Amino acid sequence: MHWSEREPPRPLGEDHGPVRYGPPAPDPGLPVLPELAAVLAASAARTRPEPPGGGTILREAACAYWERRGLHGGPGDVAAAPGVQSLVLALIAAHAGDVLMPRPCPATWMPQARLLGRPAYHVPTPAECGGIPDPYALLETVRRVRAEGGRPRLLLISVADDPTATLAPPELVREACEAAVSEGLHVVSDETWRDTLHRPHDTVMLSPAEMCPDDVTVVSDLAGALTPSAWPVAVARFPATARASARRARVLDILTALGALVAEPVARAAAHALHEPAAVTERIRQAARLQAQVASAAHRAVLTVGALARPPQAGRHLYADLGPLRARLAARGVTDSMELEDYLTKRIGAPAPGGHRFGDELGALRVRLSTGPLLGSTPEQQTESLTALEPLKLPHVARALSIFAAALDELR
Repeated sequence: MHWSEREPPRPLGEDHGPVRYGPPAPDPGLPVLPELAAVLAASAARTRPEPPGGGTILREAACAYWERRGLHGGPGDVAAAPGVQSLVLALIAAHAGDVLMPRPCPATWMPQARLLGRPAYHVPTPAECGGIPDPYALLETVRRVRAEGGRPRLLLISVADDPTATLAPPELVREACEAAVSEGLHVVSDETWRDTLHRPHDTVMLSPAEMCPDDVTVVSDLAGALTPSAWPVAVARFPATARASARRARVLDILTALGALVAEPVARAAAHALHEPAAVTERIRQAARLQAQVASAAHRAVLTVGALARPPQAGRHLYADLGPLRARLAARGVTDSMELEDYLTKRIGAPAPGGHRFGDELGALRVRLSTGPLLGSTPEQQTESLTALEPLKLPHVARALSIFAAALDELR
């Protein structure tokens, strides 16, 4: 969407449209790690939630996690919430001014800005990846917004991206962040998928906070790699500055008003995962290897029917553009991504993946396809997929991929 085509904020009380279509995190298709389940069960008798922003144990564990990745800070610079949606909502609310974000972007970002009545603008991404705006397009968008009387203050990005499943190269991250900081923008970097790189030894994940430590807040939904999706917890790392401290205090106020508190049993399990014991790191390694193989197979199926998709590099999904099939889809009554999801859902039964709606992609034929359901429909099948040397040869995985490919082939 061009700067001049931004969706205007809607008054409270009006239908918020895509707000209700925000998808959950992609199904990991993997059983709960027994070690984490044991920690959660041991804390099940605790009846009080964590204090707003998370307790000391959880925040110290988050600090240790980021310290191992070269991001230093103390527990006073960390806040936790029951899921990344409430955390990002609080961050947007805590920063005055207009919001910028890449196109495409996570499904909830634009609706959250709209819900708060904030003007929000999409900025195009470069051809090689998603999640990071093109630096020159970013500067031009800021200039034009200001010329219209706007106040651009906040940039949302994701280096290991949802929805495109790509990883932005370090040089692009640096250029985009330098452009943002030079224009007075604060950067919120969603790094939920940083530990899910499909080929971690062949790629480099560079956090914007490493380059612009005073101007970047890092957020991470632990359900991306460390905890099950059903255990909602996310953490944010604020810069160690007086201004950031004031914004963190504002975020805690908002989380308190929302009642967005982390359940203590979930917090204890999350803290255990953040310390990355051997069982957790082995599960991350196995899951990344498995997702790399299955996502690559799904990617090949998408390309075979003449659709487009960048090779997936992280996460447990891929982002398919069925625009080249537009004429055939229109004949079936499919003209946008929401209709495309409905069409695929009717034709791809479990355990094949289904699409997820993206409010910023209305009019486009693009969907995020979760690869988790391809790994099996029972814990036994999922465990077998996780430990197999050649998971694509397992009968249940091969069958699910065949259903997926056949459904796509119908679109040609």
